[in-house]
Amino acid sequence: MAKAIHSMIRVLDEEWSVNFYRSAFGLEIADRFDFDDFTLVYLRNGEADFEVELTINKGRREPYSLGDGYGHIAFCVDDLDAEHDRFTKSGLNPGRIVELNRDGVALARFFFVQDPDGYKIEVLQRGGRYR
Repeated sequence: MAKAIHSMIRVLDEEWSVNFYRSAFGLEIADRFDFDDFTLVYLRNGEADFEVELTINKGRREPYSLGDGYGHIAFCVDDLDAEHDRFTKSGLNPGRIVELNRDGVALARFFFVQDPDGYKIEVLQRGGRYR
């Protein structure tokens, strides 16, 4: 059986990105590997083994084009309203909370935020299929 282990994104500024993911989601550096042309930084927290892999290409000065194919990565939290408030107070500029219903039943409550490189991140209320 296959197991998802990480999602990789390319970022311009290692420190800025690490600080964002630490502040927003409590992710800490699990490993860091420096090579001649690039650096790999693996971030995770105690909630799951899944990691966010940051790739920093040395010498890159221009922002990456995210194109129209990338969607988002998602995190679930126990208290969406409290997290939205914390994100707002931390200056992380979350979007508004959205409630998605299907056939009169709540499917999801969530908001989106963008990391320093513009990657979209969905923050969902834990429950139902989002655990």
